[in-house]
Amino acid sequence: MSTPAPVFGHVAPGFEPVREAFVANFAERGEIGAAFTLIRDGEVLVDLRGGHADRKKERAWGEDTIVPVFSTGKAVTALVVAWLVDQGRLAYDAPVAEIWPEFSQAGKGAVTLAEALSHQAGLPGYDQEMDPSDWFDRELMEQRFAAMAPVWPLGEGSGYHPISFGVLADAVVRRADEKGRTVGGILREVICGPRGIDFHIGVDDSDHARAAEHVLPPRAPNLGKINSAKELAFLKPWSSPGRRGAAAWRSAELPAANGHGAARAVARLMAPFATAGALDGEAFVSGAVIGEAMKQRVAGEDRVLPFDLAFGAGVMINRDSRAFGPEPAAVGHYGFGGSCGFADPERGISGAYVMNRQMDVLVGDERAKALIEAAYGCL
Repeated sequence: MSTPAPVFGHVAPGFEPVREAFVANFAERGEIGAAFTLIRDGEVLVDLRGGHADRKKERAWGEDTIVPVFSTGKAVTALVVAWLVDQGRLAYDAPVAEIWPEFSQAGKGAVTLAEALSHQAGLPGYDQEMDPSDWFDRELMEQRFAAMAPVWPLGEGSGYHPISFGVLADAVVRRADEKGRTVGGILREVICGPRGIDFHIGVDDSDHARAAEHVLPPRAPNLGKINSAKELAFLKPWSSPGRRGAAAWRSAELPAANGHGAARAVARLMAPFATAGALDGEAFVSGAVIGEAMKQRVAGEDRVLPFDLAFGAGVMINRDSRAFGPEPAAVGHYGFGGSCGFADPERGISGAYVMNRQMDVLVGDERAKALIEAAYGCL
């Protein structure tokens, strides 16, 4: 019999079933290392961590362990954009080309910021052969996507933008911010740094040693019937940056795909979506702006992911999927392999699940769902 994985952390009275579900993920679902946090109106109800930060199971998952959360970071990027909207420097319904004129090329002049953030810009990947390392060249990729023609008629639904979402968002953010900061820079200087929130888009050299080692899924996820949009998004040799897990990849700023953090950090950053814009109990962005960020911008069968999806301006909307629990109004985002952050504005709760063993799941990992369902059962 294997030795049970060590589990540490805090569980508020009445939330013991969440700890049981967390332990069961190790015993029944092959978990290696993970953490889960649940917050309600600023109170930490659950904050658990356990297992190991490396595939050889020689390094315990510590209180300061961070881990790549992949596309879960899109929701964090959405919060950065919301802050700029609240500052009056961006508007969701304004064309991207108003602040980034080059983006108007190839018929994209009318694409709004909200449409770009809800995967409607028709740019799920780059359509010309390139070196995967080109993704690390911010200016080059901005030029390429500004010039690229949409791969489906605009206004005809969403097609998930796995990496290009971050290129578009960062291009707009840098041009809107009065100091020209990137998404990662605003996180460091405005949001996370001053509050001690342990989330990073662009990991500092001093933090690399505490990053967990992620373990790739046993098989590729099922993408359904393949089309040209899916090929660009996932299947071309240059569809992703490569070097995942390497120092260069951790250090880069890829706002769609390489955010690193602790579950507690992601749960705190999701809180404004649950609390009408409050972060750590203090006003951060207005409730009106958060409402605009969470407003449904598109719904239906996605052209890239094999699901019927609804998107706000950078967040997934739960509806009846139960990916983020039973509340249809809940929002959040999943990351490749299983991580997720979520927020429920009806109950004022936010939470996050992070882990290092990835599974072949794009949305709705069973480990995350078990924890979320256990948490709702305790509310």
